[in-house]
Amino acid sequence: MENVYHVPVMLQECMDALAIKPNGVYVDVTFGGGGHSREILKRLGPDGKLFAFDQDPDALENVIDDSRFTLIHQNFRFLKNSLRLHGVRTVDGILADLGVSSHQFDAADRGFSIRFDADLDMRMDQVGDLDAKAVLATYSEDDLHRIFGMYGEIMNAKSLAKTIVTARLAQPINTVAELKEVIQRMVPKGKEHKYHAQVFQALRIEVNRELEALQEFLLQTVEVLNPEGRLVVMSYHSLEDRLVKNFMAKGKFRGEVEKDFFGNEIKPFHVLSRKAVTASPQELAINNRSRSAKLRIAERLDLS
Repeated sequence: MENVYHVPVMLQECMDALAIKPNGVYVDVTFGGGGHSREILKRLGPDGKLFAFDQDPDALENVIDDSRFTLIHQNFRFLKNSLRLHGVRTVDGILADLGVSSHQFDAADRGFSIRFDADLDMRMDQVGDLDAKAVLATYSEDDLHRIFGMYGEIMNAKSLAKTIVTARLAQPINTVAELKEVIQRMVPKGKEHKYHAQVFQALRIEVNRELEALQEFLLQTVEVLNPEGRLVVMSYHSLEDRLVKNFMAKGKFRGEVEKDFFGNEIKPFHVLSRKAVTASPQELAINNRSRSAKLRIAERLDLS
């Protein structure tokens, strides 16, 4: 099932980065098809424990039958409290793979993919009130401009927003095909696939509040990780990567590192990946999704 669901990116690199102790407690906060989780379990002894998070109901079908494994049906922004409900206060390693699973792209009815006509949904959890249709129907021109520019990194984001706001006056934009039809004049010739992918990425990030969730999750890792515990995060978008990089380096997302009275830096992590780790040429050849992946690794400092 897992291979159909999602081929795990940089599997060996993630395992090396976690430096798994056989009797340790680990968290895979983006379970998906369970590829990374299965690999972690192979490296754990009988006393090791693995907790996994996934808010997507489809992921529950991939639950691993292993007494050391617990799947928590939640967004990783609830990391600390969800672990406490399971009696866990601190762990030895946390892995996050921020990519959308192949399964979500391949499930036509979820509205994530530009390949199928479907309702414009894009909710990871399938229960939130905000879906992509609502964003296109209700957001102001300025807000659409902001999300297409920031999250989609689209060059003509301003004109794109104007086009959508004008078109929706005549009729609602409810499906993938209707959206493509409305924006076709905006799409650079020969770059159709890339442009559509950027538009969809922007909508998906907004619908799922992905950047807010990522920041909330990262802040909680400081309390949840044991000293020398590893934080391993793989991102696929420059905004996510910047948040991860800044947080690992400074313990915050903006501004300079805090210093104590003596001028010593106060930061929770020691960064182990000076430059982001990227996929090998062999992996790039067989897994297209690994192209934009950037893996960053940090170790929790003992500040006691």
